[in-house]
Amino acid sequence: MSSRLVAEPRANDNAAPESVSELAGRLKRMVEGEFGRVRLRGEISGYKRASSGHVYLALKDDAALIDGVMWRGSAGRLAFTPQDGVEVIATGKLTTYPGRSRYQIVIDHLELAGEGALMALLEKLKGKLAGEGLFDAGKKRPLPYLPRTIGIVTSPTGAVIRDILHRLEDRCPTHVLVWPVKVQGEGAAAEIAAAVRGFGALPEDGPVRRPDLLIVARGGGSIEDLWCFNEEVVVRAVAASPIPVISAVGHETDTTLCDHAADLRAPTPTAAAELAVPVRADLAHTIASLSLRTQRCVRRYHDRGREQLAALVRVMPRRDALLGPQRQRLDDVAGRLSLALERRVATARRNLDRHGHALRPAMLTQRLAQARARFDGTARMLEQVNPDNLLQKGYVRVVAKTNGKTVATAADARAAGALQLHFRDGVLDAKVERAGGRAYVEPTQPTLL
Repeated sequence: MSSRLVAEPRANDNAAPESVSELAGRLKRMVEGEFGRVRLRGEISGYKRASSGHVYLALKDDAALIDGVMWRGSAGRLAFTPQDGVEVIATGKLTTYPGRSRYQIVIDHLELAGEGALMALLEKLKGKLAGEGLFDAGKKRPLPYLPRTIGIVTSPTGAVIRDILHRLEDRCPTHVLVWPVKVQGEGAAAEIAAAVRGFGALPEDGPVRRPDLLIVARGGGSIEDLWCFNEEVVVRAVAASPIPVISAVGHETDTTLCDHAADLRAPTPTAAAELAVPVRADLAHTIASLSLRTQRCVRRYHDRGREQLAALVRVMPRRDALLGPQRQRLDDVAGRLSLALERRVATARRNLDRHGHALRPAMLTQRLAQARARFDGTARMLEQVNPDNLLQKGYVRVVAKTNGKTVATAADARAAGALQLHFRDGVLDAKVERAGGRAYVEPTQPTLL
């Protein structure tokens, strides 16, 4: 049979060629009609969560592999975070994906394949988080001795919150803030992590005061019941909390990854309350004891000081012995002062008697007449030498106007420029002018005396 370049209808063949899409559709309908819903057991491989929220993975065993997809709604209801290598049981609908010519399972429910698989997942997650240092002992912080506010993350109903509040009331009443969350089932891990982060985000000076201590608590249960406290989102929130955290999940034998991430693990919720606060009666007793010790110390110090003072008083000299010499010296100085004053008065009296004759009235009158005669002589002499007396005889006194000094020469007059001419009956202002090579005085304005 020779090959043809162009396809032609064949004899006795009335069927038209199918398209790829038509064949893929037939296969899809056949697979879905034949198998419907199935449950598959296998190991997770290639787990990936897309930004859309959808989950893509593969389930495999020793001999085969099948792709799987879990839409966002179903993925949001997962009770655990899938990990590669964990054995699970997937329930869903078998179908095909024509775009890749593959068959796959659309998973509605994903469960761990027994407690062994659950423990394997736990150990794997524990190793991962421990490798990041979330459980390091060096990062554990001490708890506040007497917290003013305690934040509690737990279910608002049930015995746990009642036990914690009752125990706190018995030991040391304090302010409590409860952040209600689900502690089991779908969405529990997200609520617990959000509560821990929410308490840490409260401002210290806000209307709702940020707690000084957090307690994450839940009652006992199976490993499946407590699984939300093993979820990575919860463990990371507890490890990153800016507030010290006590983990009180389950009974004493129960251990979760939240316990490893917390600053302190309590065996029970009631024990967490006991670790959170001291006993009020013990505090009162301690304060009373310290007060008594303080009083004893003060009394002992006072008594010792009194003893030391008494010992010093015994060895100190008496007041009379200290002040006696000073008193005697004062009396001696006072006596000498009195004698010195008497001698001084006597000397002054003798001097007064010796010079008193010079103070007779006749002698004073004579001295006053002599002094007046000398004064009159001096006045007459000043009158005779007064230059203004010459003005009565027709003379003129020339004075520089700037400084009031008498001008005696023509050079001084030219230097002064402005002059005053003092006559017998008045004063004329004058200025020096030059005419024909000579200086002459030109009166300007008369001034009467």
